[in-house]
Amino acid sequence: MRPLVVGIVNVTPDSFSDGGRHGTTEAAVAHALALAREGADVLDVGGESTRPGAEPVPAAVEAERVVPVIAALRRAGLALPVSVDTRKASVADAALAAGATFVNDVSAGTDDPDLLRVAARHGAGVMLMHKRGDPRTMQVAPRYDDVVEDVRAYLVERAGAAVAAGVPPTRVWIDPGLGFGKTFAHNEALLVHLPRLVSAGFPVLVGASRKGFLGAITGRPVEGRLAASLACVARAVEAGAHAVRVHDVAETVDLVKVLARIRPGA
Repeated sequence: MRPLVVGIVNVTPDSFSDGGRHGTTEAAVAHALALAREGADVLDVGGESTRPGAEPVPAAVEAERVVPVIAALRRAGLALPVSVDTRKASVADAALAAGATFVNDVSAGTDDPDLLRVAARHGAGVMLMHKRGDPRTMQVAPRYDDVVEDVRAYLVERAGAAVAAGVPPTRVWIDPGLGFGKTFAHNEALLVHLPRLVSAGFPVLVGASRKGFLGAITGRPVEGRLAASLACVARAVEAGAHAVRVHDVAETVDLVKVLARIRPGA
């Protein structure tokens, strides 16, 4: 089985890769439908940038950005699962009521303890990511004893919290949070040892698309990191990841389809 491809729909003015390109409801809906046509399995709609250095967005503003997009996608007949990328229970509640089916929380339910209960009440799945600190400060000298084991232990604990809140274990995904409170070496170690996260027993989501550590390797700007992003997708597939979160859906779908056919035992 090939991993699921999660297409990124940023309804923000300041996301690191495509901030402002899909900042209106109409533009975001058009982009989301295009990603669906390209083969996305899930669409992830976010209204608050969590890039390094980003400032927080009030819940009302975030909801005004994402809820109309999700509602419009459902009115357009989109049947794909839709996740809302938020750390706030109130935004998650409104988005799930509008038709979202997952909550993608970069804080894994720690920034707003009500979020996991909201997801459970709606029967939604959750994507729980590891991060160290908040977006404004997370890249200031992050340190770990053993980054792989520290991230694994944290995600297992947060997955347990989601299950305790009522989210079915099969609908709890974990994400190592590449680039979120990690140095280049930390990101590299998490990709090298990704099977240790997969062995935790929860579906693993990997989001490396266009991130800064890929620029550190290749020397390329954000718009030139497609090949590097695809290399990370290939590594995620090899390691047994359940899903990959990407900007470049068509190219990623082609990659995972081909790998599914040519891998030993396929």
